[in-house]
Amino acid sequence: DHPVAGWVGFILATLVQFSAGLTFYRGSWYALKNRGANMDVLIALGTSAAYFYSVFAFFGAFGGHGAVFFETSAMLITFIRLGKYLESRARGRAGDALKKLLRLQADTARLVDEQGEREVAASTVRIGDVVRIRPGETIPVDGVVLEGRSTVDESMVTGESLPKEIGVGDTVVGAAVNRSGAITVRATAVGDEAFLSRIVRMVREAQTDKAPIQRFADRVSGVFVPIVTALAVLTFAVWFFLLRQDFLFAFRLAISVVVIACPCAMGLATPTAVMVGSGVGLSRGILVRRGSVLENISRIRLLLLDKTGTLTRGEPALTDIVSVSGVSEERFLHYLAAAESRSNHPLAVAAVQAARERGVAAAEAGDYREEEGMGVSCTWKGQALVAGNARLLAREGISIDTLAEDAGRFSAEGKSLIYLSVGGAAWGVAAFADLLKETSRQAVAELRRLGIEVRMITGDRHEAAAAIARQAGIDGFEAEVLPDRKQEVVREFQRKGILVGMAGDGINDAPALAAADVGIAVGSGADVAKETGDVVLVRSDLMDVVRAVRLGKATLSRIKQNLFWALFYNVLGIPLAAGVFYYPFGITLSPEFAGLAMAFSSVSVVVNSLLLKRVAGRL
Repeated sequence: DHPVAGWVGFILATLVQFSAGLTFYRGSWYALKNRGANMDVLIALGTSAAYFYSVFAFFGAFGGHGAVFFETSAMLITFIRLGKYLESRARGRAGDALKKLLRLQADTARLVDEQGEREVAASTVRIGDVVRIRPGETIPVDGVVLEGRSTVDESMVTGESLPKEIGVGDTVVGAAVNRSGAITVRATAVGDEAFLSRIVRMVREAQTDKAPIQRFADRVSGVFVPIVTALAVLTFAVWFFLLRQDFLFAFRLAISVVVIACPCAMGLATPTAVMVGSGVGLSRGILVRRGSVLENISRIRLLLLDKTGTLTRGEPALTDIVSVSGVSEERFLHYLAAAESRSNHPLAVAAVQAARERGVAAAEAGDYREEEGMGVSCTWKGQALVAGNARLLAREGISIDTLAEDAGRFSAEGKSLIYLSVGGAAWGVAAFADLLKETSRQAVAELRRLGIEVRMITGDRHEAAAAIARQAGIDGFEAEVLPDRKQEVVREFQRKGILVGMAGDGINDAPALAAADVGIAVGSGADVAKETGDVVLVRSDLMDVVRAVRLGKATLSRIKQNLFWALFYNVLGIPLAAGVFYYPFGITLSPEFAGLAMAFSSVSVVVNSLLLKRVAGRL
């Protein structure tokens, strides 16, 4: 009651009302101009009623009988703005990741024309131009190989871990890295039509097309605003004109109706639950980037999974060795590791790693030579070693007929092979595969128990995809698909009215992740996958998808509880504020207590949302 405190309250409330609260006035103006009503209208109406009533009371308009409650309007505006701010922060942006993606493109190209070979800006290359790419350089354009053999690393583009062998007539994509031999390429797509540019465009279009979820609170507000306004006018009219009460009494009751009817708690119901749910997810390594995700993920009925890096570890490992009679597995691996010790090919790295794990030392060989896209040759302990694919051994005149049956079986299982010959004779074949993650099979089973159908979609070979689908317990899969096809599969299911989730880690997954109702980016993948995903799994553990679904269900349940309590306060409070209980019980609700009740309903919603933290241990 101290005058200084009153003036401080008035000044601070005025600043909040017409700075932070300005956004609600703007929103109300646009809504009313379009003959609609939303949460902004009710918030502006309720906080304005509380504020202006306090102003009139403060300056003695009610004969010194009106209490002021400046803190009510200021606190509500602050609460709601904070909720909206934190929610918008959670949405994230894909812009930075898309810029990083475009930076994968080569800046320069070696143009080959009648003037010879010269370095030019990659942006000046046109369709039909011929460019030369040396080992280690980034391919500047999409095109067809005219000359040379090599292996190209497309992992940043496709997400697939193994380098791709290419030769004359094969296609290459810009931004891939040429690993071994020099190649000459004719450009078939440049600029906006290049593979990488199309990926970026598809991601942007998909994100633009994704309609925001219309809040239940806004739908209620559209009906609530005219009803509340009519009730306030009716309350004043009944008490002043019909029941002959004085103006101040009728006016205070009308203000109480407006204040208590403001569903500010409804405006907090979703954002607060989402914020707490996001925090719980963060503590378990599940980053939720968009506010609507926790609501959507609890409702998905189909989950599409990429293979490499999502279901599998994303790198090859030695699975089988078949050696000829008289050569032990240990001896075979010893020689294979020696041959591959200087190569950086993923299969070579896996062979050396397998030798190390089995306690076999990998000594370096001499006369080392990489054979373009086929393997390596070298000498060790005075013997010539050749390690590579069947084409390399055939070129060297080394028969592998005795290994054909086992090699065929491994190939049918989707495995990659390295043959080894020592001194001109085949010693055996080693098989490598991208192994299923330890938790993938369990995760697929858990998702099914939650009523979610699981399918796999991958750019990898059909044989490799079939093997992983069998191991993971997945019935349906589609293999050898391009990025735009992945996105189209998502769209096809959405057109059937199915809520679709997509989990992947590669750049080629980005359009599908953006198009899906819930995009789940596996944490070890490319930046653009993380940025376009609605959820990022930090630990790359597929069981975290299961945890995210459970968290989503718990969050949605909490949102429904919040909305119930928010509406319950309104339904119970409006008759009380309108003076319905005045004659039978002598009870009325003054504007200051209406404001207190409104604030209490908001606090109860926040507290209820905070209780969501208790589910963390049960995920």
